[in-house]
Amino acid sequence: MTTVSVPLTPTQAHDVRQALHAAELRSGLRFALYLGPAVGPRRHFSERLHAALGEEGDAAVLVFVDLRDRALEVVTGPSARLRLTDAQCRVAAVSMAAAFGGGNLVGGLVAGMWLLSDLASRRR
Repeated sequence: MTTVSVPLTPTQAHDVRQALHAAELRSGLRFALYLGPAVGPRRHFSERLHAALGEEGDAAVLVFVDLRDRALEVVTGPSARLRLTDAQCRVAAVSMAAAFGGGNLVGGLVAGMWLLSDLASRRR
């Protein structure tokens, strides 16, 4: 799942898809991204998106980014949570938010996926 309501150039969209794919290969987890506004409460919406991954959700990491409301959520499934702690997800979120604040959406997403997959692969 890569859902984007923020306009990305074809090159930027390709770079983000490549980062998601590389994160999956590196960690063995499923990575998903949603860029756009939440429908309803942000955390509840993020959890619903994660649940929509179905059976893959157990070992999945969903990153939700709403630039307009300056919101970022990381949702992990039960198996993924064994390899990525809440504290590690916060570190990645802070890293992404810093890049976003500097106007670097794609760089922040790519670096965030790399960091999450790196941290998860250490507990493999």
